[in-house]
Amino acid sequence: MPIIQSVDRALKILDLFDERERELTITEISKRMNLHKSTVHSLLKTLELHHYISQNEENGKYLLGLKLIERGNMVVSNLDLRNIARKHLEWLSETTNLTIHLVILDGQEGVYLDKVEGSGVTVVYSRIGRRVPIHTSAVGKSLVATKTDSELDLLLDGYMYTRHTEKSIGSKEEFLAEIERARIAGYSIDNEENEPGIVCLAVPIKDYSGKVIAAVSVSIPAAKVNDETQNYYIRILKECSSKISHELGYEYQKI
Repeated sequence: MPIIQSVDRALKILDLFDERERELTITEISKRMNLHKSTVHSLLKTLELHHYISQNEENGKYLLGLKLIERGNMVVSNLDLRNIARKHLEWLSETTNLTIHLVILDGQEGVYLDKVEGSGVTVVYSRIGRRVPIHTSAVGKSLVATKTDSELDLLLDGYMYTRHTEKSIGSKEEFLAEIERARIAGYSIDNEENEPGIVCLAVPIKDYSGKVIAAVSVSIPAAKVNDETQNYYIRILKECSSKISHELGYEYQKI
């Protein structure tokens, strides 16, 4: 596997800092990296530009930047979310005998954070860590449905509306119309858009501030979906989402 040298060096610079070495001079970094000062200076300035490194104005030494706190908190939050949600996902799967997904948004895609396999249906396309398009997935639609129009325009800049099945959304106009429907309904649907024969329903999960941080979905054989079953799954999905959100500090209205 090819290694990008500049990226490798930048990451190794970050690894130089620890509890004992909180601040380092450019000379110290240069010696430990066995690199010329000019090369180290360029790397440090790039890391500083993106706030992964900062410089102490009093002594000129470098230290880790606040961006690492932000990224670290995101990782911890995701781990906390998965731990909190797990028992509720298992309850939902046991109650429905269906496969349940927990998904977060990363850029223009959803990422499967957790999955509980149900006995009633096998979902081929999903696995923990895999990415899913937002325009063809119920979870993706739920993750972005509460965004403002300007946030959506920014998010969807350059987005590719690839069709995965005959029923997949194929344009921004179609997607925005679907998002508007999801906003009003409070849930979203993937009508065999990712995998033929599988319908998914999803609802958002909110944190203490009311921000949507994840979505939970249930995957159903298309042949078993009708108005009655759909309403049942939406209700029980919202119940699950409400319990998870409540543990994250958000107070849902009673369903």
